[in-house]
Amino acid sequence: MKFASTRLIAADIKSLVSFYENVLGEAAEWLAPVFAEIVTPKATLAFGSVDTVALFREGSAEPAANRTAILEFQVDDVETEFARLKDQVEVVHEPKMMPWGNCAAQFRDPEGTLVSLYTPVTEAAKKRFGGR
Repeated sequence: MKFASTRLIAADIKSLVSFYENVLGEAAEWLAPVFAEIVTPKATLAFGSVDTVALFREGSAEPAANRTAILEFQVDDVETEFARLKDQVEVVHEPKMMPWGNCAAQFRDPEGTLVSLYTPVTEAAKKRFGGR
């Protein structure tokens, strides 16, 4: 089995896609007016308009209701990325060391989902992520 993507359901899909294009520095591919994707080397971040929920089952997903997941992106230098984004996002916390060896910063996307940017710092963390 291959983990393929995470899909965020959005009340305002254009705003959400624009936010992640800015964070990731990548353009989204719009496959339909209600669906877009940003493909990364490891997985895809997909976006569906709230209108797409009815294609599955009405009420099965709800925009701006997530309080359990954190989208995490490994970056070369979390301090640099945080400095680039801090005035454009709702900051949850500035870069700080985590007990598992990463330096991480968190903020919220326009729908309220937590986003974490991190850089492996300790030798153990670097080893876990392939020495990046």
